[in-house]
Amino acid sequence: MTRLSRRQFIITAGAATAASLLAHGCSSGPTNTSTSANSSTSGASGSSPAATLAANAPKVETPNAKLGFIALTDSAPLIIAKEKGLFDKYGMTGVEILKQASWPVTRDNLEIGSQGGGIDGAHILSPMPYFMTLGQTKNKQPVPMYILARLNTNGQAISIANTYKDAKVGLESKGLKEALAQAKAGGKNDLKAAITFPGGTHDLWMRYWLAAGGIDPNQDISVVPIPPPQMVANMKTGNMETFCVGEPWNAQLVNQGQGYTALVTGELWKDHPEKAFAMRQDWVDKNPNSAKALLMAVQEAQQWCDKAENKEEMCQIVSQAKWFKVPAKDIIERSKGNIDYGDGRPVVTGSPLQMKFWADNASYPYKSHDTWFLTENIRWGNIPADTNLKELVDKVNREDLWKEAAKALGVPNAEIPTSSSRGIETFFDGVKFDPEKPEEYLKSLKIKKA
Repeated sequence: MTRLSRRQFIITAGAATAASLLAHGCSSGPTNTSTSANSSTSGASGSSPAATLAANAPKVETPNAKLGFIALTDSAPLIIAKEKGLFDKYGMTGVEILKQASWPVTRDNLEIGSQGGGIDGAHILSPMPYFMTLGQTKNKQPVPMYILARLNTNGQAISIANTYKDAKVGLESKGLKEALAQAKAGGKNDLKAAITFPGGTHDLWMRYWLAAGGIDPNQDISVVPIPPPQMVANMKTGNMETFCVGEPWNAQLVNQGQGYTALVTGELWKDHPEKAFAMRQDWVDKNPNSAKALLMAVQEAQQWCDKAENKEEMCQIVSQAKWFKVPAKDIIERSKGNIDYGDGRPVVTGSPLQMKFWADNASYPYKSHDTWFLTENIRWGNIPADTNLKELVDKVNREDLWKEAAKALGVPNAEIPTSSSRGIETFFDGVKFDPEKPEEYLKSLKIKKA
């Protein structure tokens, strides 16, 4: 993909986002770190005053932490923990929730940390803490990270431009393969599939889906990174064929009549892991009680977000200008599991594939899931093939801290997993992943780079 074609994308965010997009391009290289692109919201909601200190709150080393988020529904636990005074409840009275312009900006602000004007932790794509720990940063130096919790399962989607409606592309991508061939025959050679960050969850869902239908994402189409808030605008102007992103952007595309949802990602892999709550290792090691307090607040917020009676309020809160700045109607229905695909298929109501924050162990950071993320990134050449997966996962994944916080919060033992693995996982195309044998899974895949 050329520099000229990248510049044809519509830029709808601020200067830092534009710098990130143009510098970042189609690689995972460095981008401009701009703290001025972040919007800080440090006060709790006026309707939800800070709670009094909980009796089970740990004695924190510091009450302050700066946490980043991207305008996606799966960041809701951090926002709700702030708005509902849950951080205050556990002694973290100085938490700031800072909007990030893109995932590369999130990475760069984590690299410099709050002491340098950046952030201490973030709502983040689950593979990113591993990339940073391996040294895939702006300065090409390792920034050790910890994953403290999974923020959600499910809740993403792959959307298609209206141009391809006649191809009836859905869970199977085979129809898109023929449509892309026809588009190329007609002279359109710059075909794009947009994702949010190379090697991130959306990139992996897109690539898995394309490859399952015989489409080589390294040859048949350009897989390009675009910040989530820019997806819909680029689809409107014909700059991309398909994109994978979280909500509310897929629903917004349908609501504006500019495209349709081919599938929700839970159809690819039921209850798949998604975003994580991660922090710099040095911050957690220096402030273990503060990290525990943050986890307790986030876990309580996840439980609140998962209750059906709270969905409307959650969506009204996160839709506000200081958070997402999108109509609440673009968030509410899919948060309830009501999916309008936008292509004439019947509207699904109460889908079991809706985003989960707590139910079915959604918050637990299974090490087996991180092993899959790393194996897929070996598949596509993003990390070395000789990476010691177990050693790396054990270094980054702090499921032990999750358990400590959950027990302090009073989570019933039945809701605390006893295993680091969720077991063998099965994908929509029948492929199975055994976390004990990742090399066998990798060998079984026909389309791959590694």
